[in-house]
Amino acid sequence: MVDITAQYLTNLLMNGLLIGVIYALMALGLTLIFSVLGIVSFAHGEFYMIGGYVVYFLLQAYTQLDPLIAILVAGFTTFILGIICERLLLQPMAKGQVERPGEYAILMTFGLAFFLQHVMVSIVGPFPKKVPRFYDLLEVDWGWLTTRSSTLTIGGIPLSASRLIAAAIALILLAAMLYFMNRTWTGRGLQAVSQDRQAAATVGINPLNMNSLAFALGTMLAGMSGAALVTVFAWVPWVGATASAKSFVIIVLGGMGSIPGALLGGLIIGVVEALGTGLLPDPTRALAYKDAFGLAIFALVLLLKPTGLFGREL
Repeated sequence: MVDITAQYLTNLLMNGLLIGVIYALMALGLTLIFSVLGIVSFAHGEFYMIGGYVVYFLLQAYTQLDPLIAILVAGFTTFILGIICERLLLQPMAKGQVERPGEYAILMTFGLAFFLQHVMVSIVGPFPKKVPRFYDLLEVDWGWLTTRSSTLTIGGIPLSASRLIAAAIALILLAAMLYFMNRTWTGRGLQAVSQDRQAAATVGINPLNMNSLAFALGTMLAGMSGAALVTVFAWVPWVGATASAKSFVIIVLGGMGSIPGALLGGLIIGVVEALGTGLLPDPTRALAYKDAFGLAIFALVLLLKPTGLFGREL
């Protein structure tokens, strides 16, 4: 009985970590936007939604297309959309053409979210879409580790191939993004603008261009998160609303503008949701309460440390 309970808890924990990695990728985009532009984009989830639909339609139209190429196209599409939206809608705020930039950013990103959501409803309709898993696993049997086309089993703990593949893609993208931010001149330029815009401009960094790049990279990460998760969840045009709320919870939990905070916050929310849903005695209510478990941890952390896990005092 003890072994079964431990195995069940380990299964919940591992599944929570897998989904938490993708949450972290999604939140990393939002924290990048906040750290450079100083705004929270309430349209973040809509780019997540668009990324999933790009993969869906590409794989429907080109059945032999490699899913990794479809994910890259989703990232490129949301990157370009991000540049266009930032240049048209948010750059007037950065240029000082708006009297109340904080309120302007909230209203503009909310409006953009509604616009993108309803455009997608008119294009794809309200019915759920689902993409088959990207790849089948090789079938092996090593005793403690066995794989079938759709499942990997480690020590008797089954893990979904779709979640494993999505988490692997997210880990690669997280590593690439961290390398870009810390090892390239452009990434360091983004960090410089996030710390002091005037000092960055003094040494030749264009803050307006960095604003566009940060917003585009943030939307790209959201789009690629959706592209990776489209095999895990049913996809509808309003799926982005939940993603936006979850991303906001994660970046506040980890500390506004903190990249390590976004990574850790995503893992915490993923694990808490998996454990809360799996351990609730009434399984019919567990899924309905899924988001509540993350919000409870969020509230607890804010009570104990209002700046978030890695936040700094202003």
